[in-house]
Amino acid sequence: MAKRVVIALGGNAILKPNQEATVEAQLANIQLSAEQIAKIEQLDHQIVVTHGNGPQVGNILRQNEEAKAVVPPFPLDVCNAETQGFIGYLMEQSIKNKIEQEELTSNVVTLLTQVEVSPKDPAFQKPTKPIGLFYTAEEAVQIAQQKKWVMEEDAGRGYRRVVPSPQPLTIHGVEAIVHLLNQNTIVIAGGGGGIPVVKENHGLYGIEAVIDKDRTGKKLAEQVDADVFMMLTDVSNVYIHYGSPQQQKLTGLSVEEAQAYFDAGHFAEGSMGPKMEAAIAFAKQGKTAIICSLEEADQALLGLAGTRITG
Repeated sequence: MAKRVVIALGGNAILKPNQEATVEAQLANIQLSAEQIAKIEQLDHQIVVTHGNGPQVGNILRQNEEAKAVVPPFPLDVCNAETQGFIGYLMEQSIKNKIEQEELTSNVVTLLTQVEVSPKDPAFQKPTKPIGLFYTAEEAVQIAQQKKWVMEEDAGRGYRRVVPSPQPLTIHGVEAIVHLLNQNTIVIAGGGGGIPVVKENHGLYGIEAVIDKDRTGKKLAEQVDADVFMMLTDVSNVYIHYGSPQQQKLTGLSVEEAQAYFDAGHFAEGSMGPKMEAAIAFAKQGKTAIICSLEEADQALLGLAGTRITG
């Protein structure tokens, strides 16, 4: 029986640092990702793909700001939905084209995905996720007063709005995803961490927040009962003592070994930390989590590349 894998694509798979955010540039990057996904399809896997959207949401928020005198700005949850739509379109098209070239039989479908969070999540009391434009200190004070936004200094580059980053509780539409997987369909879902919603008065309502894409990927892998959760990034492996003379590449780890390295503070909160947190949590369920580069994804699934954590 085919193994089921959830693949989380990092932001570099769509838009590289300092690259102009044209459709052409993003499409070219996504086409490279599509080649790897086609290779994984040839390994006889059921595939769910999720992806980041940080730069894309930032650009839409900038468009909102520039055009606010002409067009009413959209809330953050709607901006997230916009990016799910256009990234999903480019990704679905690219994967379909590659599958056709390889004469494979799979279909590809993109699902706009709502992810439920708790309105009582502590993150709503302490926003931490920076988004959107940079402002001067004076502008930040004015904006905070006018819009009631929380503004914080971001790594010496200026002040930015920060929003809550709550934990994902439930991914809606999983039954449809599983049905499609069983019909030989590659599913693109949960883009950008999903559209954050809360349940109130027996209904779902959008909320201004950003859900960490790796946490959503882990939750998605759990809910579809995946065998493997794979996070593709811009490095070939996870390292301890990263950037020092004692730097050491990690290949195969037990959950206990991975947890010990995590607890010792080897993985930075803004980069590898969330990925290792998600990988450990998934592997604790007796499953396999992999962190590797995009270019080596197929080899990592075969155990020949990347960092593999097993429960």
